Amino acid sequence: MSVDIRVDATSPMPPYEQVRTQIIAAIDVGSVVAGTRLAPVRTLAADLGLAANTVARAYKELEEAGYVETRGRAGTVVRGRDSAAAQAAQAARAYVDTVRRLGVAPGDAVELVRAALGG
Repeated sequence: MSVDIRVDATSPMPPYEQVRTQIIAAIDVGSVVAGTRLAPVRTLAADLGLAANTVARAYKELEEAGYVETRGRAGTVVRGRDSAAAQAAQAARAYVDTVRRLGVAPGDAVELVRAALGG
């Protein structure tokens, strides 16, 4: 993987979020392209001095947002994305983070999106 990830232990942002956002930034600017294999969870965790579960959470959230896909023994690979999909995934993630912070129930959050879309 050609992403130089740095985790700031003094940052209020959780380490998994720092890893996730740095990988997204690398994908968005094109320094990591579709087909690039990310470092294995345990390897990246050891390199960064983090627990494997921390990196696994970052990878899981990247996969849920469509940035990467897990291919079993072939590892985690960057997916091809168009910029509109990438921006929509980022906006959706920001919305989810906001409604969670506000304590809005998941069903209510979905209904708010439906209402905003007019359907």
